[in-house]
Amino acid sequence: MKKLLLVPLISAVVMSGGICATSAFGRTLDEQFACKSSAHSFIANLINDQSIDPTPIRVEADSVNAFRPSHTTDLTAYGLRVRAVFGYQPGDPFFKPGNGKTSSGPVYGAVVFGSTDSVEALVRKAGGHAEIQQVIPLILSAIVCEA
Repeated sequence: MKKLLLVPLISAVVMSGGICATSAFGRTLDEQFACKSSAHSFIANLINDQSIDPTPIRVEADSVNAFRPSHTTDLTAYGLRVRAVFGYQPGDPFFKPGNGKTSSGPVYGAVVFGSTDSVEALVRKAGGHAEIQQVIPLILSAIVCEA
């Protein structure tokens, strides 16, 4: 499985704003990390139910688009607060293009507050199949689904 370079993307996401207070409206993304969805469906459903802002906060050179959770929704994955969601699907005009070589396959996921080990333990315990990548040691991890 190809290792994503999420550190630049997520560093920008983290620097773009502080931690928001928990809202009364929550949504969990646990089921999405069985990795059976498409990147388009994952992001489109979150935009349609206003769980994320529709405009990407960052587009990486490889066209991976990052989106911030809306101010009215408390997104979680496996009980952990979601800081950002991201996705890209080749040939899908839904995603804004980056200025480099695009990713060869679809990818989607979420960045959560938690160490890689603790996030991986939660995902595996729940039967999730996503890959876990370190973003900021002991602070942020990415839950990643790739084709």
